[in-house]
Amino acid sequence: MTMTPVPLTTRKDWSSDQEVRWCPGCGDYSILAAIQMMMPDLGVRRESTVFVSGIGCAARFPYYMNTYGVHTIHGRAPAIATGLAMARPDLTVFVITGDGDALSIGGNHLIHALRRNVNIKILLFNNRIYGLTKGQYSPTSERGKITKSTPAGSLDRPFDPVSLAVGAEATFVARTHDMDRAHMQETFRRAHEHRGAALVEVYQNCNVFNDAAFEGITGKENRGSMLIQLRHGEPVRFGAEGEFGVFRTPQGAFVTDRVTSENESHLVVHDEHVSDPSLAFSLSRLTISDHEPTPMGVFRDVDAPEYGASVSEQIVQQQTAKGLGDLASLFRSNGSWTVS
Repeated sequence: MTMTPVPLTTRKDWSSDQEVRWCPGCGDYSILAAIQMMMPDLGVRRESTVFVSGIGCAARFPYYMNTYGVHTIHGRAPAIATGLAMARPDLTVFVITGDGDALSIGGNHLIHALRRNVNIKILLFNNRIYGLTKGQYSPTSERGKITKSTPAGSLDRPFDPVSLAVGAEATFVARTHDMDRAHMQETFRRAHEHRGAALVEVYQNCNVFNDAAFEGITGKENRGSMLIQLRHGEPVRFGAEGEFGVFRTPQGAFVTDRVTSENESHLVVHDEHVSDPSLAFSLSRLTISDHEPTPMGVFRDVDAPEYGASVSEQIVQQQTAKGLGDLASLFRSNGSWTVS
């Protein structure tokens, strides 16, 4: 069968006619622009692309993409996307969610979609606050965070989305931030190319309710010393001159230190394809505050059976073994009885 070539498109083709309505200066604008500019390069069709969202500021995303979109209910976007991806494996399915939507009410849906390795691409916008409901603390808010719902400071230990995803043994886990469009596009492209469940955490600024939450890391003057760019197969180094690096302690933990001629050979070498998730998890635990060097890029990218394909294969095997008929044909057959 001859395949019809995917037509050439531009950002304008992927942009809907809806007025984009986020607060002025919101990081969501940057993420939207990055995706709209990236989509023409993916070799996919608009009519075969779906953006699924839950509830929150990020959940408005499907309205602004000239594709199919489903604005679902709070926390349930991964569940809806799972059904869609399994029923229609020909589709490209993105999930747009926030730290509250994904990690609070949607926590179980998220981890089960990841552990099953459903072929969906989850972009988690993390601003460490509830924005749509006007500033309550979220599952990623730091301890001591003073908000409308924690006036004396939050006592909760926050989730780290990357650690959570690696702990669920997601086959693709990455992190990027809204101040670097090129890095976002490359990270999103890698997630799209992965066959299976992919989670990308995006540090996203909410300039109204949690402004400058990541300024100490992503601010232009801080990036050189605070962002650790992960590159597969290379020693993990950072700093303006690569003068700092990541090392493993005798206890197995990862720490940062200045690179010297004596310790250079002991630098951790990043391997995003190793099947054991321990390396990726250790990298995700390298940062425990907003004032420490923070890894960016792909933490884990491994091959594993994709859930939808495995289910379809199992159904075929059962039909063959038991001599069962074609369920789809049965649904479309003529009625077998008459009701008078």
